[in-house]
Amino acid sequence: MRLGFYTNYTPELASFAKETGFNSLELSAWPESSLNADKVTAGDCEKIKQDLKSKDIEISALGYYPNPLSHHESEAKEAQRYLKKVIDLAANMSIPVVATFAGRDGGKTVKENLPLFKETFSPIMDHAEKRGIKIAIENCPMMNRFTMQGENIAFSPEIWAAMFDLVPSKYLGLEFDPSHCVWQGIDYLKAVYDFGDKIFHVHAKDMEIRQDVLGKAGIYGLALSDVDGLGSGWWRARAPGWGQVDWAKFITALIEVGYHGNIDIEHEDDVFALANKIGGIQTEYDIVNAYGTETQGLQLGFKTLSKYIPTV
Repeated sequence: MRLGFYTNYTPELASFAKETGFNSLELSAWPESSLNADKVTAGDCEKIKQDLKSKDIEISALGYYPNPLSHHESEAKEAQRYLKKVIDLAANMSIPVVATFAGRDGGKTVKENLPLFKETFSPIMDHAEKRGIKIAIENCPMMNRFTMQGENIAFSPEIWAAMFDLVPSKYLGLEFDPSHCVWQGIDYLKAVYDFGDKIFHVHAKDMEIRQDVLGKAGIYGLALSDVDGLGSGWWRARAPGWGQVDWAKFITALIEVGYHGNIDIEHEDDVFALANKIGGIQTEYDIVNAYGTETQGLQLGFKTLSKYIPTV
């Protein structure tokens, strides 16, 4: 089990990772990233692999999180096409996992989305199986606090079970992030024990619950006020150690269910972002490109988690 973070590859970030003590990276494979699956050359990939190998850094996964079930047909089709290209890229680079979203048609219920999920992901999983690549779907609702519509149906154990029944591929599993469970009221430890064999990758992100805001806004969050950052006002993502996740118990659970992958910090800490004047976030790629290069939060997360990671 190695400890790393999710970021867009640059030589400078690789050097920072090595100097800090990280030995794993989940690399962004968005079209705007260094690893653009449509354009990156074999030579570029080999250069990145050799740079990281020389620093004893393992590439745990490629990350691309679109909405392949979008009600906008062009958006959905492009997400599905490019996701297959990312799968090919992972195979060509000998990276075992591609992390992504299940997606959601926001105009339909979760139950109504399930047949669409089966229709969409059955051919994607056929492609992934042929290439020997595991698909890890993150458990983030991607809920818009104004419209109350989400972009990812895979946010609860009840739904995971239905998804895995509909698309029964041994290559389809989870990218598990305990922080999303915290604010939803889901028991993240029980979820690990119940779905341990389906956890293919782990994101380390903490979650702070602001009871003072929750008490006046309710679970749907602030509806009229501006909210800095990515949360709903009463909850906000934090670096590991700055929220409510019990990391000792969480990592214990991962070990007990036989998880052999890496743990990569997904840095979305609004406090450190504010301190370092991160702004202009419009897309998922903007998040990883900005937060994934904010070194203070990553260093503090490393200090928290490194003492819990087994060295054998």
